[in-house]
Amino acid sequence: MKTLFEIAIIEQNTLTNLALKSILEKIIPVAAIHTFSTFEEMMTNKTVHFAHYFVSSQIYLNHAQFFLPMKTHTMVLTSGEKQPALQGIHTIDVYQDEETLIKNILKLYKFGHQNCPPIGVKQKKTEPVLLTQREIEVLVLIIKGFINKEIADQLHISTTTVISHRKNIQEKLGIKSVSGLTIYAVMHGYIEANEI
Repeated sequence: MKTLFEIAIIEQNTLTNLALKSILEKIIPVAAIHTFSTFEEMMTNKTVHFAHYFVSSQIYLNHAQFFLPMKTHTMVLTSGEKQPALQGIHTIDVYQDEETLIKNILKLYKFGHQNCPPIGVKQKKTEPVLLTQREIEVLVLIIKGFINKEIADQLHISTTTVISHRKNIQEKLGIKSVSGLTIYAVMHGYIEANEI
């Protein structure tokens, strides 16, 4: 899959860096994820500007002048603590569950790109559409939390057909998790983040 944008994770804790990188690679396969343990290390990187920044609260506070102009594209990593200095800044608790993390990433995307078309819109004009209309309908219902039988009932098709569509969607996109499919659908405009 072609890389559409780059994301920086700036966090001193190696385990947090690697875990967040793994989650982001799984749910946003079109992004190139770069990890840095210090702000200075990021600044020496060849990529001058990243589409999004996931940065530890300490690094953010030490370099707020750099991050403030890009605050809609910046997510500050916290350990559950509320810091008055971070009021009005997007934060994410590194101890939260994966589903909440994904919803926060979707909110960041929507906030950071509210005046832009979804990623992939330009792509649709030059590349063939990957999914059929029926597969898109099934995808949206999967994301909304319906099980195979409920999807079959809503679309007036058999459960076997739903399972077949589901398998085709996963194979075509190379995405197996519901969270990954959710990100794909939001980024391609098939569903709004607030509909999930």
